Order: sequence, then structure tokens, then C-alpha cells
Amino acid sequence: MQSYLLRNLHIVSPADSLDLRGDIRIADGKFAAVGEQLAPAPEDTVLDLAGMTAFPGLVDMHVHLRDPGFTHKEDILTGCEAAAAGGVTAVACMPNTSPVADSPEVIRYILEKAASAKAKVYPVASITRGMQGGSLTDMAALKAAGAIAVSDDGKPVPSARMMEEGMLLARENGLLPISHCEDLDLIRGGILHKGAVSEELGVPGMDRASEDSITAREIALAESTGAPVHIAHVSTAGSVDLIRSAKRRGVPVTCETAPHYFLLTHELLRKRDADYRMNPPLREESDRKAVLEGILDGTIDCIITDHAPHAAEEKADFFKAPNGVVGLETSFAASYTGLVKPARLSLARLIRLMSVNPARLLGIPGGHIRPGDAADLAVADLEAVWTVEPEKLRSKSKNTVFKGMEFTGRVVRTFLNGALVYTCEE
Repeated sequence: MQSYLLRNLHIVSPADSLDLRGDIRIADGKFAAVGEQLAPAPEDTVLDLAGMTAFPGLVDMHVHLRDPGFTHKEDILTGCEAAAAGGVTAVACMPNTSPVADSPEVIRYILEKAASAKAKVYPVASITRGMQGGSLTDMAALKAAGAIAVSDDGKPVPSARMMEEGMLLARENGLLPISHCEDLDLIRGGILHKGAVSEELGVPGMDRASEDSITAREIALAESTGAPVHIAHVSTAGSVDLIRSAKRRGVPVTCETAPHYFLLTHELLRKRDADYRMNPPLREESDRKAVLEGILDGTIDCIITDHAPHAAEEKADFFKAPNGVVGLETSFAASYTGLVKPARLSLARLIRLMSVNPARLLGIPGGHIRPGDAADLAVADLEAVWTVEPEKLRSKSKNTVFKGMEFTGRVVRTFLNGALVYTCEE
């Protein structure tokens, strides 16, 4: 295995109390040494990366790889190509595949196919069989096969009783339950946020109450049972307030959001472009500000992408298109541009949100640059200014909400288990 000496880097690893100018040596797939002016070994490939910043590989705990069943949109290998281009070295993939990831056989298929991928793949199994809400999956068997969390993502577990039983069973088996908070009865076929834009376009809207009501339900269940729950893709001011209050009371609830929820609003839907449609939807400026404040005050634990690829022909009809946007290749740049560059957040805090915290919540390796650990590393040019061009994305699908936007900060190299799996060509 090739060894590297990466020289003259700004090294940021908050979990290791590292913020220094120095070198990183990688050997046998692991971090071998971190420090100033390290001496190269004869076998090292020396890379002078002056002006670049290195940090632990990002961990995206909410992606859709569409494999098995929907590989015209994405597959495990192409999804991980996209991940590597964004500095993401580990992903947790959601179970709404075909067949649903509700059996050890599907979990093993995902892991076997991911063995040669350019990111580590951690399967999330479904809470209920077939994601139908009728009966719980065999979580012990799923855990043994390699699942690290459970979720019926794409829709909620409809019954509070079933969700409570699922949370308790997940705790018993060391699996994190992740809840997609959406009351489908309140949605009634809505395709974007219920507000001035939906009214102007004459389409059914998705009321905030749909998200807030299920968020409140999951918090109540966690508070009653003591079983942890993780709230997926928070998008409303109400959900942020509910989670903030619950955390202050000591309720074992954690949550995540995506860059589009703290950067963009439903005003973009006036373009009648389905690439701006996702679930939960882009909401109003008051929600955007509340999500941003939730990041800044620590209410929100993680930044994820909810990477959801769809083929161009599927997104062609604004009114009938499926919800979802890709995000693995833009998440770091979008977050850096929106949070760190304007001095709202330090780079170290951003790395906690995008690497340290998700690895900790999932109970998986990651979030560190320390000797002996697997050398999963991202290197970025924080001064690079670039424009998102969908046709250049490595994902099979190009449905990015950030198309045409200019970002500052770009991942230029990604290492996985010590192997250089991505180099920026521009």
C-alpha cells in the first residue's frame, strides 16, 4: 500500500484538539504521524500541500444511494464517487430501496457492493417490514448483518405505539432510530411549502404542522421511555424550538439539517423547476433563520445532505416530479460559504457538525486525525471560488438545488483508508 507524507498543511481536527500548521504521514492505510516538519520515509510519496487545509473525512449520515432497485438514478459506486469528490469518506444509506432494506440479505448486498467503493457505506435498515408500518423488523438480525441505524425514511412510522416499540427495540440492539417527521394526513398531496408561493402557483402546500407534529410526538416518546431518537432533516422554526426545549429538559433527542434549509427559501420555487423540490421542502425566511440559529446555538447536531438522486426525465415535470436533490459534492462548500466564511461558525465547529458528531451518533469510526486510526482525510482549498455546474457532478443524477451558485472552499483531495480516491482536476 502506498504511503504519503502530506506537507505544509493547516490541520484541523477538533476531536483531537488539533489546529496547527504541519505535516501528516500516512502508512499502511492509517495515520502514522501528525506534527511539524516530519521526516519522510524512503517509501513515501511526498505531496507539498502548502495553502491547503486538512480535516477528518466527512460523515454524511443521511443519503440515498438508490441501490438496489433504482440504479438508473444512482448506485453504490457512483454515489460514493460523488461522496469522495465532496470530501465525504463515510455515508449512511437509507432503506427505501427495492427491495426495502428490511432483511439481512439486502444489508449484506449493500455491504458487498460497497467493498470496492470510494467511501465507507453504513446501511440504515427499516424500522418496519417493507416500511409499511405494520410490524417491526428483526433488528437483532439486521444489526448482526451490519446495519448501524433504523429508519422508515421517506415517510414516518404512522403509529405512535409502533414507533415507541421500534425505539425501544432499537435501543436494545444498539441501533439509532432516525425519524422522518411528516404527518401524511396533513400533507394531503402537497408538493412544496404551504405559503405565499404555493398559493401563487395554485398547488397544494406542505404545512409546517406536518413536520412539527411528528417531531413533538417523537420527543414525547423519547421523554417517556428514555430511548433516544434522531430527527431527520429539520426544516421548520417550530421543530427547532421543540428540539431546543427538549434538549434543555434532558430528553435524549438529536437532529440534523441540510445546507439548503439554512441557505435557501421557497422563493426559488417560483421558477417552476422541480430541481428545487425536496421533502421536507424549502420553507420561508423565518424558518431559514431559525434553522441557522439552531446550528449556531448547538440545537442541531449534524449537517447532512439527504442526497436524493433522480434522473433528468423524472424531474422534467414540475408538478409530477419526485422530491429530492443531490448534495454530496456540494455540502462542504455550501456549508463553508454560508457558515464559516461570514464568521458565523469556526471551521472546527463545522467539522464537528459534518464529521465528529455524525460518527459519534452512529457509533462508527471517524472524525479523527490520530495515529493508528484509518486515514480517512479531506484536503480543501479554502480560498478556491467555484461555480456549481450540474453536468460536472459525478453523481448519475444532476438535480442539484445549488446549480449556478458560486461557493468558496473546495475539496481538492480525499483519502480513504490511506488511498488517494479523489483529486480535483480543476
